[in-house]
Amino acid sequence: MHKRAYGAVAISGVAALALSACGGSSPAPTASSSAAPSASETSSAPAAAPTTTGAPVRDANVDLVIWTDADRAATVKKIADKFGEENGVSVSVQVAVDTRQQFKDATKVGKGPDIVVGAHDWLGELVQENTVAPIALSADTAAKFSKPAIAAAKFNGQNYGVPYAVENIALMRNTDLAPDAPKSMDELVKMGNEIKAKSGGKVTNVLIQQVGKTGNAYYTYPYLSAFGGGIFGQSADGGFDPKKVLVNSAGSIKGAEVLADLGKQKILSTNVGDDNAEGLFDAGKAPFFITGPWATTNAKKANIKYAISNLPTLQGGGQMQPFLGVQLFYVSAKAKNASIAQEFVTNYITKKDVQLELFNALGRPPALTEALDEVAASNADVKAFFEAGKDSKPMPNIPAMNSVWGPLGQASADVISGKDPQARFDAAQKEIVANINKG
Repeated sequence: MHKRAYGAVAISGVAALALSACGGSSPAPTASSSAAPSASETSSAPAAAPTTTGAPVRDANVDLVIWTDADRAATVKKIADKFGEENGVSVSVQVAVDTRQQFKDATKVGKGPDIVVGAHDWLGELVQENTVAPIALSADTAAKFSKPAIAAAKFNGQNYGVPYAVENIALMRNTDLAPDAPKSMDELVKMGNEIKAKSGGKVTNVLIQQVGKTGNAYYTYPYLSAFGGGIFGQSADGGFDPKKVLVNSAGSIKGAEVLADLGKQKILSTNVGDDNAEGLFDAGKAPFFITGPWATTNAKKANIKYAISNLPTLQGGGQMQPFLGVQLFYVSAKAKNASIAQEFVTNYITKKDVQLELFNALGRPPALTEALDEVAASNADVKAFFEAGKDSKPMPNIPAMNSVWGPLGQASADVISGKDPQARFDAAQKEIVANINKG
């Protein structure tokens, strides 16, 4: 995960501004992130230099207040300007260091924003703590988005967000080293080893994947999914059931065994993590890289010729399926101007031109189908990432997911380092269930 820390800064509009927001996840989740990631926050410069490390203080002199991260502030303000001019309202766009936690804390005491932007896997926790309000999207409007994006915005059957972007990981390859995309992991390993052997020492890794010493559950999940394993079973309403933890299910163990084998072959390593994964690929040290759209910017800067394809299949299983991450606009349960906030998210953020503006500035594929189709027609990366994730499921958005990241990540790092898959995933299952039961 590419995680940045910023202070808080307010961008106050003149009398004719309104609020807007963009929020995000990181390529690998933490307790305060979304999926991860969800992505790195590399696509937009901060709107202004941070001035404090504390939580934002709500601007009482404007009509609407939105909290977002520093990477999105400039884009948020541009969109807010347009909305404000059309509706004659003022806005303050404020940047938080830890958006989710600071939003929860401030909202509980009535000092939070009207709108906040963040990843969809925040949702269950925000609903549980009564900090976000339901959002009534008409059936016609909801139909304009992909079904997985709308599903990600729901908790217990109720909609709580408006999607603006989607993201998932895929297989990136250096086409100078690997002109053709491997379809299976076995083929990838064979191709990669041949490329490495012929490189004269220039290629040091077959496959770059973020692992690190503590592991990374976001990148572990696709291995489990290839065998029908995963994190949680489904509830009666089609959501995720925290009482049905699947980490040591038969399918998940098969995925763990693949991780162990890749570790034994030195294809995956705990020496590759979020601090050096992109750098290795961008230096031409590996032909293959499992990553997301956030990595394309630096690859282009490094003059790496690359292509994107689906994640490979695993022998004895199916194709690896990544998590789908969705970025949402939320309305606070204690919004001081709830009607205007609802108008902004339901009738403005849902516009094609607004979704395109968010994409052009921030790089994440639009959630609105019409906007995504337009972008994909001329952007090969967006089209390829979409194809790689079209059958993926949204990352679980229930509060219990916070109990998963650490134990599952560490278990995956341990099996890659040589520990027994069954024993380590049994232990992870036990730890996750205990954490969920503790609440």
